Amino acid sequence: MAPDGVDWTVIVLTCQPRDCVSAFQQELETRQRRGALGRRAVLLAVEDPSARVGSGGATLNALLVAAEHLSARAGRTVVTADVLKEARILVLHMGRDFSFDDCGRAFTCLPVEEPDAPAEALTCNLDSLLETLTRRLCVGSPPGMWVCSTDMLLAVPSVPGIAWDGFRGVRVIAVPGSQAYAKSHGVYVADGQGMVSNIVYRGTEAQIQQCAGPDGTVPLVCGVVFFAADAAEQLLATHVIPPLDACTYMGLDSGAPPIQLSLFFDVVLCMASGVTEEDFVRGAGGADARSARSVLWRALRPFPLSMACVPDGSYDYLTAAASDHIRSLTLQPGSASHLRFRKIAHSHVDQPRLLADGSSVTNCLLEGAVRLAARSVIQHCHLQGPLEIGPGCLLSGLAAASSAALRSCPLRDVVLQGHHVQLRDLPCRVFTLTGRLDRWQSPAEEATYLNVPWPEFFRRTGVREGEVWDAETPPRSRCLLSARLFPVLHASEALGLEDVLWLLAPAGAAGRLQRWRAAWRMSWEELLPCLDKAAELGARRALFFRQGQRKVRRVLLGRQDGSLLPLARSAVHEGYYEAVLGTLDEVASTADDAGIAARALACIADVLGCMARGEGGLRSGPAANKEWASAFGRLESGDIAGGVRELAAERKKWMSRPALLVRAARHYEGAEQILVRQAVMSSCQFVTVGQAEPPPLGCWVRVTCPARLDLSGGWSDTPPITYEHGGAVVDVAVLVDGRRPIGAQVRRIGEPELRLAYVSGTPRGEVAMELVCRELEHLQDYCQPHAPEATCSWPLGTRALRKQQIVQFPSQKPLRAQLMESFGGGFEVHTWSELPHGSGLGTSSILAGAVMASLYRAAGKAASTESLIHAVLHLEQRLTTGGGWQDQVGGLVPGIKIGRSKAQLPLRVEVEEIPVPEGFAQTLNDHLLLVYTGKTRLARNLLQDVVRNWYARLPSAVQTADALVSNAEECAQALRQGNLPLIGECLNRYWQQKKCMAPGCEPLAVGRLMDALQPYVYGQCLAGAGGGGFLYILTKAPRQKEALHQILAKTEGLGNFSIHSIKVDTGGFSVEVGGSDPKGSAHPGEDMAL
Repeated sequence: MAPDGVDWTVIVLTCQPRDCVSAFQQELETRQRRGALGRRAVLLAVEDPSARVGSGGATLNALLVAAEHLSARAGRTVVTADVLKEARILVLHMGRDFSFDDCGRAFTCLPVEEPDAPAEALTCNLDSLLETLTRRLCVGSPPGMWVCSTDMLLAVPSVPGIAWDGFRGVRVIAVPGSQAYAKSHGVYVADGQGMVSNIVYRGTEAQIQQCAGPDGTVPLVCGVVFFAADAAEQLLATHVIPPLDACTYMGLDSGAPPIQLSLFFDVVLCMASGVTEEDFVRGAGGADARSARSVLWRALRPFPLSMACVPDGSYDYLTAAASDHIRSLTLQPGSASHLRFRKIAHSHVDQPRLLADGSSVTNCLLEGAVRLAARSVIQHCHLQGPLEIGPGCLLSGLAAASSAALRSCPLRDVVLQGHHVQLRDLPCRVFTLTGRLDRWQSPAEEATYLNVPWPEFFRRTGVREGEVWDAETPPRSRCLLSARLFPVLHASEALGLEDVLWLLAPAGAAGRLQRWRAAWRMSWEELLPCLDKAAELGARRALFFRQGQRKVRRVLLGRQDGSLLPLARSAVHEGYYEAVLGTLDEVASTADDAGIAARALACIADVLGCMARGEGGLRSGPAANKEWASAFGRLESGDIAGGVRELAAERKKWMSRPALLVRAARHYEGAEQILVRQAVMSSCQFVTVGQAEPPPLGCWVRVTCPARLDLSGGWSDTPPITYEHGGAVVDVAVLVDGRRPIGAQVRRIGEPELRLAYVSGTPRGEVAMELVCRELEHLQDYCQPHAPEATCSWPLGTRALRKQQIVQFPSQKPLRAQLMESFGGGFEVHTWSELPHGSGLGTSSILAGAVMASLYRAAGKAASTESLIHAVLHLEQRLTTGGGWQDQVGGLVPGIKIGRSKAQLPLRVEVEEIPVPEGFAQTLNDHLLLVYTGKTRLARNLLQDVVRNWYARLPSAVQTADALVSNAEECAQALRQGNLPLIGECLNRYWQQKKCMAPGCEPLAVGRLMDALQPYVYGQCLAGAGGGGFLYILTKAPRQKEALHQILAKTEGLGNFSIHSIKVDTGGFSVEVGGSDPKGSAHPGEDMAL
């Protein structure tokens, strides 16, 4: 059993001998590739041995073929029934031809979209049945064979309530139906224990009444039967016994004449307790049929036949009546169904407001003004307006070229279909036209054509009865099915839709009657064997991806939240990826918005990743191969169209194997990040720098900053989410163990050079690394993590110097000359952090703010906190770390606050202080603790996944982004109220949201740590992106540091943890000027033990 349903061993789809078996096999395999069928299942499209073997013969043949494949897989040289003991086999019968779908009832498309499906695809009745059987009806059943017809719409509740404990024998599935409906269908006769005594087909009122339950409903035969393994073995054994061998391909190959068996009235009925052998055998027609029944009686009679009637289930047979079919596609299924019908499914409609409620459009392109009335259906059509389709119509298989003919002919209550027909080696298109009220097999003398009696049709059109039926055709055999109405070929002219439409409006169709008479015409009965199902399925697939390309444009250019990843997967599975890639290239190169272009590039990366099919390595990785440098350069310079063209040209060289595809996907994500950076750097306009008196040469400017806790909303501040969705984050500036743990100091020096030093631990610590920059070229590697100078302080310091225009780069003027002219010397920069790497407390962004604040002051400039926030945002984009704005808001703005950004560019961050009740800050100090998990994480790895999921607009990512922002507002309100339990709820909810946004951010050890703390806290959450670093907790009791330390010390598997006190910092970052000794004015106090 699969976790989400039955793990089928074999799935068999039976079809008629003249059908295109290879096309149906491809359909099954496509569904398996896109995840709709189990990966391990053997898929078999099996041709019936003869057109007249019936459902029983088709079942026996399918079981034989399945057993043969399983025997071969098991290494056997002959068919053995042993392979059935643990097998779960599903047999689906396609059955007879269907008037309203050339591919049969199984492939009749339903007006359904499934946004949560891994791959986007049309939903056929076959898909609905597979979902119902696999994940609902068959769940819990023992090994054996399920047999299901595909000629009905079937719905059952998610838990059908069928008991399977100790089951043996055969079980039929029934659903409750009305007695009126039962008159045209089959009904089971069963006792109170569900044991079947008979099957009544189209019974009398009295017979049906006897089957009724207390609520008046009767158990309808719905075409589903289960054979337990032992019963399936016995059925298989009959395939070698004449005359049943004639039901299988083996018998056919041996020259046996085929016989016809019904699954229900030959195979199943023999096990009904109320049926005697004599009645059963005698009830067959010929001698072979009686002999076959006798064999089946001996083989299957010992098995009990029970019935499971599924409450609230529904069964809707797909009849040959157009009115019924239209109703089936325009009315919502019952409450038990997992399907929800849509007015527009998998279609591009230019003017959806012109589609009336109660109409249905599936797999279509409707361009321009196409008006559709209620109770009308359009499927698999490309139509161009202006057009008006009246009520009661079904249109299918019409191309754009048909639109002109449709404009001159009002449609109402008609069925108009385009067909792919293969006449020996000649493919052609044929159009058929019938009325909604017509009956295919009713004699002409009591039937209609185009909803009017045949005599009236002949009078109105001038068509003669002898032109439609041969003279020797008996009057009772003259019906719509056999009427040669539909032009197929003409000796000298091409035929089109107008050659059948004139039958509706003959008055204005001069010459059409003669053209119709001159054409070679066929009846529907004659056309059926010539229908090219493979071509029809291919045309539907092509149209699906054409409308999919329109969807790509609509979603991207309209900035919609719909996910394109399922469509990308389908395009790869079905060989349409080139078309989708071309559309994405077009959107990226022509969009007038860098944000749209960035998302298009991210979608291209998704397509390339799908093409790798899970091979070739991880999606995240380096993206600086020199082969892509020219394209990247164009994007950096603002030439998006040129950059996209060069990317596409380079892409063609990287598509030969999975490893190259993954690397190409990484470079497309790198290109996307260039455009994201350009969008984010629009925040520069909110950076205002004034002039100030510079401190003396050699005088240090020291900036120390608190850490930050993100209480809710994180990830919503991350580009591009923050400017495409809007963000809100609640932050608290905190002292850790009584100290501001992050800082930088800068002084001017006499030498015209730049000295960058990283100090270990505190300002008093030893210089861990010192780098001296004397040439402009030394400033170049700030965005390359592999460069030898790329330490914490080097890229930060060099970029900060350039950002503040202390140094111009590139420039013809040497670095030393620039420094001497502007400042009379160089600068020395020291940075430090007392927090461990990957702490989650915002260190890198806050440190960037400290560096910039100290550099501004040392260079004689002044900037507000708001300017610093946006300057850091700009700086981090230049550094390619891609972070958001919450860290610098948390560490540079004092106290408790909420930062917000709107879904717009330029990106602007606005910060609001959250007023709390008097004394509540101290309450937080008493109840908040930091727990160091001992686990280090790199936020950028998580960031890449989050941005990728956002650009793919995975429903979970979009929903979580909404939830993050609303939770931040709720948390802010809880803080205003001073409500600790409510704040704790927000923290817990926030942690769940983080895990949704970045799956894998909770290591096992952290999970154990949180489980151990859970009884003692209102709420808890890993700081920052998660994955490790610090956990912050809101304790139920105050001052619990020592008590919790003792509890955690006794808990196994936690590793090297430590607990630290935190205090709300209401002062914000501090700036001190004075002194020439870098160690002379250090903060007092002990270092934190981390």
